Amino acid sequence: MIYRSWMRNQGFGAEVFDGRPVIGIATSASELAPCNAHLTRVAEAVKRGVWQAGGFPLEFPTMATGETLMRPTAMLYRNLMAMEVEELIRANPLDGVVLLSGCDKTTPAMLMAAASVDLPAVMVTGGPMLNGKYRGADVGSGTHVWKFEEELKAGRMTQEECFFAEGCMARSNGHCMTMGTASTMACMAEALGMQLPGSATWPAVDAHRFEIAQSAGQRIVEMVEEDLRPSRILTREAFENAIRVNAAIGGSTNAIIHLLAIAGRAEIDLSLDDFDTLIREVPTLVNLMPSGKYLMEDFCYAGGLPVVMRQLAEAGLLHSGSVTVTGNAVGENVAGAENFNTDVITTVEEPFQPVGSGTAVLRGNLCPGGAVIKQSAASPHLLKHQGRALVFDTVEDYHAVADDPDLDVDETSILVIRGAGPRGYPGMPEVSNVALPAKLLKAGVTDMVRICDGRMSGTSYGTVVLHVTPESAVGGPLALVRTGDLITLDVAARTLNVEVSDEELAARRASWQAPESPYRSGYTWLYTQHVLQADQGADFDFLRGSRGHQVPRDSH
Repeated sequence: MIYRSWMRNQGFGAEVFDGRPVIGIATSASELAPCNAHLTRVAEAVKRGVWQAGGFPLEFPTMATGETLMRPTAMLYRNLMAMEVEELIRANPLDGVVLLSGCDKTTPAMLMAAASVDLPAVMVTGGPMLNGKYRGADVGSGTHVWKFEEELKAGRMTQEECFFAEGCMARSNGHCMTMGTASTMACMAEALGMQLPGSATWPAVDAHRFEIAQSAGQRIVEMVEEDLRPSRILTREAFENAIRVNAAIGGSTNAIIHLLAIAGRAEIDLSLDDFDTLIREVPTLVNLMPSGKYLMEDFCYAGGLPVVMRQLAEAGLLHSGSVTVTGNAVGENVAGAENFNTDVITTVEEPFQPVGSGTAVLRGNLCPGGAVIKQSAASPHLLKHQGRALVFDTVEDYHAVADDPDLDVDETSILVIRGAGPRGYPGMPEVSNVALPAKLLKAGVTDMVRICDGRMSGTSYGTVVLHVTPESAVGGPLALVRTGDLITLDVAARTLNVEVSDEELAARRASWQAPESPYRSGYTWLYTQHVLQADQGADFDFLRGSRGHQVPRDSH
């Protein structure tokens, strides 16, 4: 009686307390996370669906890890959000949950939580923005920020032009409309089977976005009745599907870290090397920025992710029998997908980029735990390269001298940025794709090799080696590199080495001292004490695995 009476102060009639499924709607809506600001309206559409299917919907807020404003990086708070969402689901009397996400880290955080609590769950992402428009051309959020920054540094664009352009890139609700991390993770949620087919790509302001949300509300009630839980969906085969789909769409390198973290929660044996071996037969099919020229709106109206997945399935590159939130297998979901624009979504026979052009995993004495490079966004002539290292202990150190006309750098140099890993920054920020030194930009140089233990935005491009593991802050070999050392990158051979003898590296290690952490308390201290390395998804060591949906004891 006491619980019903308190719920009735919101105006719910007695008839809703008749044993129908209680559906939580976890929303990360926040004006501090622009990508997620519209999710309140999406939640209303979900509620309609839940009511229609005979459920009882209850919306509740979660934190929003918006990459655009959070400092030092939203990645620092992904694990906190995952922990919060997990505990909110577990602590409340819910039978199922719909997860509303948008910006980069909200989607993986919610999927991590769903895997750990293992209650029936369906994801609804907020959708991409409409295509940006600037001077008669399409521009992509994120991708064109980097391009305009380089044009400004090179003196080919004025500050006034930049002010005008910034209002042209983000012209509607939604997340980045490039194939950045937000779009990638929306596609990953669909590829994993946790989101309704075709729902990853509809623009945030398209009426179909709200139709999909309503359908998700209807479906979650059925999933509760069927007892269809994430543990039946998030299988090894589902993760293999997601890895191959990520390669086919030219997806963000950040998907690697997030998928590893989700797999850790789902207790699936997934390794960094899987991301290399599984993509070697997969071509890049989707012609989207930053690797191509189109944007998510074009991808959607060309047929969206089901077209890509159908082609992979027909080529024998997908586990067609994997179960999804529909209750049907992947193959059934995508069997009727049609391609309406083969310039946006190319074919397996004539792909946008050839087989094996996805993200490569590198090994060598500079990255014994692995490193990654997005081949589809790199310059082909730099995929095999040897150059002199120019080393910076922090990204701030680099920015302090990047505009110096006397900086000792040329186009063959290799920029090394360290101190940007999970523990060292902390939070592993998206700083690896630093703009080239101003003197090179003014000379017409458009790319150079950059190596970092941090991440880069999924909207970024260039020959950037990321996620070097172990990171420098814990004594990884990156901490031992010195300016002037020769570094050899050979992507075809999957190697990254510093041309220094083992004896010299051992001598340098003997004199190396770990940087002292300034954090003595609070969440950031907790993070630095318990975060795992990039090759394990940068999750907390104490959060891996599933803990179920039952609270430890009933205190009432």
